[in-house]
Amino acid sequence: MDKTVLDRYTEYLISSFGQATATGLSSLLEGPRSHDRISRFLAAEEFNSATLWQLVKPLVRQGQQEDAVLIVDASIEAKPYTDESELICWHYDHTSGQTLNGINLLSTLYYSQGVSLPVAFALVTKPGIGNQA
Repeated sequence: MDKTVLDRYTEYLISSFGQATATGLSSLLEGPRSHDRISRFLAAEEFNSATLWQLVKPLVRQGQQEDAVLIVDASIEAKPYTDESELICWHYDHTSGQTLNGINLLSTLYYSQGVSLPVAFALVTKPGIGNQA
């Protein structure tokens, strides 16, 4: 994994005000980087919770304290106009008291000394939904 490209990609996603694209990212990188190369880089490896942990583990260990906490959050990104699938489906939103069609994301942050680091995430899927013929 080219950590430099991954760092730039993360910074690009955080700072983008509009639609984030591989073409947009390639225009910001130094040297010749085509948008196809960016797309291949992102598709080459599965970025999952284990990958995230390997990237942040040294930082967590560096700031590890006994009074640190793990913060677990469940968020729903509403997708009201998207067809149902295993990933995009109906979830109960406790903050609004209603069901929403969208993506349910569980995330975990390690908080210590005023610093929050993402250490895990999971997309909630409901197998068997949205794939009926």
